[in-house]
Amino acid sequence: MYWARKSFTLLLTLAFVLLLTFFAFRIIPGNPASAILGMEASQEQISELEQKLGIEGPLHLQFFRWAGGVIQLDFGHSIRFSEPVLSLIASRLPVTLSLAAMSLAITLLVALPLGIAAARARGRFADLFISLTSQLGLAIPSFWMGIVLILVFGLTLKWFTVSTFVPWSENAWLALKSLTLPAIALAVPQIAIVVRYLRTTMLEQMNEDYVRTAKSKGLSNANVYYKHVLRNALIPVVTVVGINFGEILAGSLVIEGVFTLPGMGRLLMTAIGNRDYPLVQGMVLLIAFTVIIINFVVDLSYRWLDPKIRLK
Repeated sequence: MYWARKSFTLLLTLAFVLLLTFFAFRIIPGNPASAILGMEASQEQISELEQKLGIEGPLHLQFFRWAGGVIQLDFGHSIRFSEPVLSLIASRLPVTLSLAAMSLAITLLVALPLGIAAARARGRFADLFISLTSQLGLAIPSFWMGIVLILVFGLTLKWFTVSTFVPWSENAWLALKSLTLPAIALAVPQIAIVVRYLRTTMLEQMNEDYVRTAKSKGLSNANVYYKHVLRNALIPVVTVVGINFGEILAGSLVIEGVFTLPGMGRLLMTAIGNRDYPLVQGMVLLIAFTVIIINFVVDLSYRWLDPKIRLK
């Protein structure tokens, strides 16, 4: 029943996003075909482009035609590149997803130990230092951090080559190096958020009765912290990480511009600048679908983290 409910909710959410994406682009004032072709275009040219864009006819027929194409993985053709939207996105998506995945991995690898250390050192110097550092991390925008990393590690120390990207298929090590700095820039504010959440939730769990019971049975502090407290504290943290993945994905679109990476961000900016409505619409829809599916996976992970959910 749990899987069925979650799957049904997922389908409803995807359908709502599909509907919202369609009407969001339809309520923009003006005719997209006229905006693309300019004032000197003839009515025949406008009608031809409207047909190509799928915006002729009644609104409900436009929606069903477009939604039917999306279900069949047909997002239309890009006006700027004269290629299928899906193939264009597929060529840029690996860069953006790799960047987001690396940023998330760095966030977890750094934030989890720091959050645990801050909670265990409550009120001491280590806790104060970690808290102040995380507060600073929250205040630093990712694009500014990216510029600093380029100046220090790219141009001054020359440890990394900036403004270039080597595909994974050509050289995995060089691809990893080209994504390291932008991934760190994206991860810094996320690390600060996760550290603060984990510290707070672990401190709350330490005051629960089961912790005193575990200690009274002779369990070591390390056993209590890592086997019991951490597992319960991770439940709200997993929720935050799932939400933050959407922010990481959105932030990667900006960071790609800073590091001139050939990902979804540059493609989206090109599509917006050229009023390529099919491409913009397809990218917005796929990004929204990705975030929704990630949060669906996060919801399912609760069954592993919280035995009470499995019992229900």
